[in-house]
Amino acid sequence: MTTSTSPSFAPLDERSNSPLYRQLYHRVLTAIAAGTLSPGDRLPSARAMSKELGVARGTVELAYSLLASEGYLLALGQRGTVVNPELRTPERSVSAVTPTLEVIEDSDAIRRPLQLLPFQMGVPAMDAFPRKIWARLGARYLRGMRLGDLDYPAPHGLPALRSAIASYLQMSRGIDCGAHQVFITSGWRHSLSFVAQTLLQSGECAWVEDPGYPTTRQVLRQFGMGLEAVPVDGDGMNVEQAIATSKPAQVATVTPGHQSPLSMALSLPRRQLLLDWAARTGAWIVEDDYDSEYRYVSRPLPALASLDRNGRVLYAGTFSKVLFPGIRLAYLVVPQAQVTAFERVGRTLFSAGSPSITQALVAAFIAEGHFTRHIQRMRRLYNERRVMTIEALERSLPKGVQVDRSPGGMHLLLRLPEDTNDIALAKQLLARGMSVQALSRWYLSSQRHSGLLLSFTNCATAAQSEQLGALISKMLS
Repeated sequence: MTTSTSPSFAPLDERSNSPLYRQLYHRVLTAIAAGTLSPGDRLPSARAMSKELGVARGTVELAYSLLASEGYLLALGQRGTVVNPELRTPERSVSAVTPTLEVIEDSDAIRRPLQLLPFQMGVPAMDAFPRKIWARLGARYLRGMRLGDLDYPAPHGLPALRSAIASYLQMSRGIDCGAHQVFITSGWRHSLSFVAQTLLQSGECAWVEDPGYPTTRQVLRQFGMGLEAVPVDGDGMNVEQAIATSKPAQVATVTPGHQSPLSMALSLPRRQLLLDWAARTGAWIVEDDYDSEYRYVSRPLPALASLDRNGRVLYAGTFSKVLFPGIRLAYLVVPQAQVTAFERVGRTLFSAGSPSITQALVAAFIAEGHFTRHIQRMRRLYNERRVMTIEALERSLPKGVQVDRSPGGMHLLLRLPEDTNDIALAKQLLARGMSVQALSRWYLSSQRHSGLLLSFTNCATAAQSEQLGALISKMLS
């Protein structure tokens, strides 16, 4: 690892519309792309960088955390923060202006289009969000602002929002938690990184679902965790097989309410077995409950955390899937015995980065009942769009392509003939303006299946789905 001196950075522009942490993020990224910062180079500490730039230390920590979550930097604890040694910068002419970076291990990266496209995963129904209510809450907040509202956000999250989330989870998900156990984050990456920084050790093993959300693997790898692929069947993660044949793990990451991406729920016997395993071995379970509010065949299933009696489950939720992705707001509920540890790490490394106004608006949105009504409306709307999309696809898809009728969630799985290159097919569809994801990219093991993942939440007409089915039929013929 090299120890070359990193470049000095000019003061950030406080008059810019871009947040200070984003300006620093882009400057570091540009320096890496230009070769000014090379793989293995050490960056100044957050304290030193904040002093050099004249900004708050939290601003630097947020920029560093974002760069680390995307694989550009590695946080090495007492040894500081360095440019990821596995980065490589392509050869380029001196006159090139646009930075292009490539990470050697990028199989877990999910790249999203720059603009919203039909069938794009992870995006709620933008046309159905109650913007007038949101605007009214925002105007009320701005009219009543006090000096204290101009200060930095509370390090662990706005108390009113933490309290509102705790109350909501007690009623809707059966989780017995207090507001002090709720920590506000900026998304799943942030939440899982928070857990890793606080509880996990580099070099230990993590169980991950196979197939499973690629970002989960990406974050765990960045923290030096070894990954053990646990296969998924009709009852969810095969916990029995993991216990019998997999390496001992320090943590298991699961999506028990609505498996990502195959959509089944983790069965009750396996939930209990997983909890027993964690209690017996001292391991942790991270529950990613990303969209389980949306279940169409029955009531939403209780959270795994609601069954935990030994304080081994960390529960992660998000507002990006149920409100809108631009809000960049999520939360992590930690066991009572771990609150102090998370408070300590949160104060120094992972303080909430979401603006106070955003947190205050969500708190009011929940407390005044708008959130519950919004979920109920979206559940009805999504069920209608889900049925319409399935029926339209089945009218136009070729033989050999099957639509999985999932019981809930925000996406569908099209199972393709096993000899189909789903990655190439997804690229062809993207070129036609339709954003789908290849199922094979969600697998860690070599035992992969071919399929396409697509969201129905923004499909307002059957014509779009019929067009997609016709394109797939044409491309497979």
